Amino acid sequence: MKRRALLLACGATVVSLGVGAQNRARQRRIGFLGTVVPTPEIRQVTVDHLWQALRAYGWREGRDYVLEERWAEGNLDRLPKLAAELVAAKPDAIVVGLPDAAVAAKAATRTIPIVTVLTFDPVRHGLIASYARPGGNITGLSYDAGGTLGEKLLDLLKQAVPRLSRVAVLWNPDSSIQSFWLDDMRPAARTLQLELLPFAARSGRELDPAFRQMKERRAEALLPYADVMLFMHRDALARLAIEHRLPSISALHEFARLGGLLGYVADIPDSYRRAARFVDLVLRGANPAEIAVEQPTKFRLTINLRTARALGLQLPQALLLRADEVIT
Repeated sequence: MKRRALLLACGATVVSLGVGAQNRARQRRIGFLGTVVPTPEIRQVTVDHLWQALRAYGWREGRDYVLEERWAEGNLDRLPKLAAELVAAKPDAIVVGLPDAAVAAKAATRTIPIVTVLTFDPVRHGLIASYARPGGNITGLSYDAGGTLGEKLLDLLKQAVPRLSRVAVLWNPDSSIQSFWLDDMRPAARTLQLELLPFAARSGRELDPAFRQMKERRAEALLPYADVMLFMHRDALARLAIEHRLPSISALHEFARLGGLLGYVADIPDSYRRAARFVDLVLRGANPAEIAVEQPTKFRLTINLRTARALGLQLPQALLLRADEVIT
């Protein structure tokens, strides 16, 4: 009996090793489509966390997969071409960061699994059928289900400036994912007794004219949308807001640290780490149509007290106590 048990154990070990060898026999290919300039600072809070998290699932770059990255560097017009290049490389999965990249990837392929990280309201924009059952080749994380992010930003801004009545909303009409944003915020604006004043900017050159128009229309605060172009110019946005004495809030990464009054954004490193689980699943053969899309679980509120003092604002203590970071 002991000899038979030993033979069975040895046989199981051989089978196990054989399965592991088969799993690694074909090196996988992972594509990544990004929208901004991949500076070391940007990589440290985004894709570096994704690739590190994949190691926890047993995937090693160079051994188990090769990586194909494409970055639009702020030029959204490049996304369709870059998405086509990734599809031509025949990856086993494509990871996309921001929403415009998801739209471009979806247009380029309906078969290759796509994992999203920070895609706004993918049901509304036709990327998935539902959060529970996406129904196509896209799964991952959604940033703003049902347009609730804009409502939260308005609420925080109203808490910071209780007498606020007129909010300038800055957006980029060339972005493919902003068409519903203003409409989604209007019910919350009515509840908070706020008038929304939309201003368009398609490039950095159009920011100064937009701010002059805000002054002419007596805007009292600023809410810039979390758009790729505006992200590229977020330091200028924060500076112009102070120059025009506009309390501001945004979901743009680092906005408050650059001089905006308030920043409220999903924990981006955590979102990229969580995306690794979806990549692991599709690489192992799971159907993205049946993998439920998830929401971020961590958001960070940053308050810049230096900016508050420059604008002559006394922020409520209750709001300060809610902050994850207060810049003094």
